[in-house]
Amino acid sequence: MADKENCVRVTRSMKRRAEAVTPEQRATKKRVVLGELTNAVVPVNKSFGAEKQIKKRGAKGKAKKSVPAKAAQDIDASSDDPQLCVPYARDIYEYLQKLEADENRRPSPDYMTKIQKDVTANMRGILVDWLVEVAEEYKLLSDTLFLTVMYIDKFLSLNVLNRKRLQLLGVSSMLIASKYEEISPPHVEQFCYITDNTYDRGEVLKMEADILKSLNFNLGSPTIKTLLRRFTRFAQESYKDPNLQLEFLGYYLAELSLLDYECVQFLPSLVAASVTFLARFMIRPKDHPWTLSLQRYSGYKPADLKECVLIIYDLHRSKRGASLQSIRRKYKQHKFKCVATISSPAEVPTNYFEDPTA
Repeated sequence: MADKENCVRVTRSMKRRAEAVTPEQRATKKRVVLGELTNAVVPVNKSFGAEKQIKKRGAKGKAKKSVPAKAAQDIDASSDDPQLCVPYARDIYEYLQKLEADENRRPSPDYMTKIQKDVTANMRGILVDWLVEVAEEYKLLSDTLFLTVMYIDKFLSLNVLNRKRLQLLGVSSMLIASKYEEISPPHVEQFCYITDNTYDRGEVLKMEADILKSLNFNLGSPTIKTLLRRFTRFAQESYKDPNLQLEFLGYYLAELSLLDYECVQFLPSLVAASVTFLARFMIRPKDHPWTLSLQRYSGYKPADLKECVLIIYDLHRSKRGASLQSIRRKYKQHKFKCVATISSPAEVPTNYFEDPTA
């Protein structure tokens, strides 16, 4: 009976925190209407806004061989956390690898040039940057953000969209992702409010239905964040204690990758591996960031990661998407160990993309 009462108190406490922000407080929050932004048409900067002709190619990242059973069990068995599902972790990961490679679930890597006529890669970046602020405003999980972007890319791969409806697509995708991930998702009216009521309830619900049909109701595809959690554990195999700075730096780089349309071509596992590679390099630049252990667990060699690593590295150094600042501001907070302030060497040594020896 006491346990039941404690559960009730916890639930009520969570509800009170979720409702703590009053309408008056929200009124002081500056709201953005993307349709009124002039830079939704003019590129933010030359390097990020340039429209590039993408070659005909599938998603980068191949279906990988299964991780050796003994090796995977060794790293999983080192934890007694029940949420890691130790007895089933290897099977779950193999299933996620197959799921992420399913062409019916993945966005097209060249939809901007083949499908969209009015929406550009630059506009997509502005939308994602704004959605990061929305997620912060409503205290949503980062998993919700990653799912939201995946839904947006998948919808744009199948449907021609007018730029005036791009923000509508964004909030409707986040509404679906919130229902999938959150305990207490925001209401439809809250998503209307955050757009300064540019769209009404009926429009959001209509777009929600269109997105669900385009997704064929397959809502649970693995994201970069899903796979990054596992890679982060492997990356800290040689550490005596968990390194929160490495973990948050990985999450920061992963969110930065969402800004760049070029990253859509890569499988989520390849982006997660590239983020792990880069985070280890930034923490310990004199050590080879990719070990034989990471290569075995992930199925990727350093050479497989080079293109994606360099794109994310340019994002981190603001050579891409320099004016998109929401993620950078977010990860300057102390609760994320201020990882956005970590500097990095001028370049990634070429020899780091060669196979590791240990």
